[in-house]
Amino acid sequence: MSMPYTPIFVPRPHPGGVPAIAETLGDRAPGALYVFTDEISLAVNVALATGRPLLVRGTSGSGKTSLARSVAASMKWEFRETVITAGTQARDLLWTVDSLRRLQDAQLGRISPDWRSYIVPGALWWAFDPSSAAVQASWLGPSPGTPPAPAGRRRNVLLLDEIDKADPDVPNSLLRPIGDLAFAVEETGERIAAGTPAPLIIITTNEERDLPPAFTRRCVELNMPAFDHARLLAIGRVHFPTAEERLLSSVAELVLHAGQTRDRRAPNAAEYLDVLRACTELAITPESASFRQLSAITLGVPALRGA
Repeated sequence: MSMPYTPIFVPRPHPGGVPAIAETLGDRAPGALYVFTDEISLAVNVALATGRPLLVRGTSGSGKTSLARSVAASMKWEFRETVITAGTQARDLLWTVDSLRRLQDAQLGRISPDWRSYIVPGALWWAFDPSSAAVQASWLGPSPGTPPAPAGRRRNVLLLDEIDKADPDVPNSLLRPIGDLAFAVEETGERIAAGTPAPLIIITTNEERDLPPAFTRRCVELNMPAFDHARLLAIGRVHFPTAEERLLSSVAELVLHAGQTRDRRAPNAAEYLDVLRACTELAITPESASFRQLSAITLGVPALRGA
């Protein structure tokens, strides 16, 4: 991989050996197992250099989420993840008020005048200033959902997954926090600001809804590159280092063929790895009838015709 610049982030070499099946089922592939292109590496470095969020565009299965995990794993940075839903509000990502706890305290006559007893740090608070987030979380007492206090000041990666699922007002309401890398908690007046080094915020979209131009202008944008035969092979070699080249190539051809026969569904790495996993675990060879049936079972297209 050529890098005619001085990078902040450099992908580490892939570890040797075959990952355990428990680590590769579904979407649980190890973060270090990621094939970076020059374009992807450059986008990550530009985001780190500018302090801007990295907005990653691409279809489901194109590697957007695993990119964030891989950067964190490769650099041994803290990793946090929040999946955006239709009910997510912008302030949920900054902080929330535990209204139920406050109501219960009021009913019991023990309500605290100090709002810190009811403020719950959100994902961006933990990303910007994990130390103050840990202090604030301590006001709430032990909680299974509270992240552990960070050990030292490590750079961290925050993944905001599927921003296009949120109401259109959410990206607009995040303009100042992600632009300034800071926000103020209304109830306490406390200012939360990202220190040095600033976090890497990776935001993904499946393009199901257009994002406001003002929001995208504050981001470094990356369109996930399309998958061709060579890139699928490179991914297969990393995830299945002991698989025969013939199998890796045949499955790549199967997935690419499926992408040409389906409406609005491009081939992606997730499907390729699923088919490879099925073949390796079930001892299916490219010559078998079962292999020809895989296109219908795993890819949703008519089965390939046998010779």
